[in-house]
Amino acid sequence: QVNLVESGGGLVQPGESLTLSCAASKSIASINVMGWYREAAGEQRQFVAAISSGGTINIPSSVKGRFTISKDNEKNTMYLQMTSLKPEDTAVYRCNAAHGGIVSWGQGTQVTVSA
Repeated sequence: QVNLVESGGGLVQPGESLTLSCAASKSIASINVMGWYREAAGEQRQFVAAISSGGTINIPSSVKGRFTISKDNEKNTMYLQMTSLKPEDTAVYRCNAAHGGIVSWGQGTQVTVSA
């Protein structure tokens, strides 16, 4: 299991950008898949982006073109770059790491998009 801590959330206006970080307590280089999910109030958890240990990226059409996922194995950190943010992107964003049948989750960081 790995401990994950998200940061970088905040209040932004529509159209602005934000980059979230997910810092891991140990090496992420060999973690099978790491990803981002979001949970809006009263809604089900939604998949946002994922990246494999080999660098394969999966981003759903709902955010493709606006969101980018990346990771820095040297810093044991994964990132989510979000651009052209919309009010409907408002949610708690959580990162996870899946490896060897174990899935670890961070506590989340709040992103609020409002004028």
